[in-house]
Amino acid sequence: MEYALQLIEFLVGLDRHIKEIIELYGAWIYLIMFLVLFCETGLVIAPFLPGDSLLFILGAFSASGLINVYIIGVILMVAAVLGNTVNYHIGRYLGPLMFENNKVRFLNKEHLNKTKDFYRRHGAITIVVARFIPIIRTFAPFVAGIGKMHYTTFYVYNIIGSCLWVGSLLFIGFYFGNIPFVQKNLTLIILSVLVLSVFPILFAYFSSKWKR
Repeated sequence: MEYALQLIEFLVGLDRHIKEIIELYGAWIYLIMFLVLFCETGLVIAPFLPGDSLLFILGAFSASGLINVYIIGVILMVAAVLGNTVNYHIGRYLGPLMFENNKVRFLNKEHLNKTKDFYRRHGAITIVVARFIPIIRTFAPFVAGIGKMHYTTFYVYNIIGSCLWVGSLLFIGFYFGNIPFVQKNLTLIILSVLVLSVFPILFAYFSSKWKR
């Protein structure tokens, strides 16, 4: 149990260990980051994995020459597209069974309901917008599958959202990564990115409370 908790703690804080992983595994960093981002977007049980902060920090390390920004960019875009695609099919074929009579206890039904509400308000563009909102981005393709969104529509928005999300955060990290202040305060920057990522969720939560 203790080892499992340590593993979860490591995965949640993975963005703070990128330099160690690069030093230990070298070029394997590309495959490792592919798997992390694929799981974060493709497995509805893994919304706790880092996304926004991971992309930013990878961009920052790319600026220092430890990673090739173009290679990691293409790899992560592919991971994001494939992750969403798998998540969509899981929702389409297994989603109704997974939530029937609350049989799967480790899936948070509140997150599912919030994502459904998000779809009602924003439509198919949710696939793009949700990329920038933690937790919602993991559940969005799953809910799209449950709702049997037309696959072509989903696929187009999936590619657009994946490219915008990975590209924007990766290159923001890349271009700001050479700034001395950023290099000296990397932990603070990561925490700031996390706060900004969670802000839309907090805003929606308190807005709904205020309306009630």
